[in-house]
Amino acid sequence: MGKVLWFIIVLLVAFWLIGFIMKIGGGLIHLLLIIAGIIFVIQLLTGRRSL
Repeated sequence: MGKVLWFIIVLLVAFWLIGFIMKIGGGLIHLLLIIAGIIFVIQLLTGRRSL
């Protein structure tokens, strides 16, 4: 599950950068990036992270 989360986070950051550079994507990518960041922080705090 941890590798899937990392893949999603990397994918969202890549889409966010593309959207930021090309001025497309709007708030949806930002919202998904925030959700992924919250999930990542929760995993860090609960100690269920596997690298």
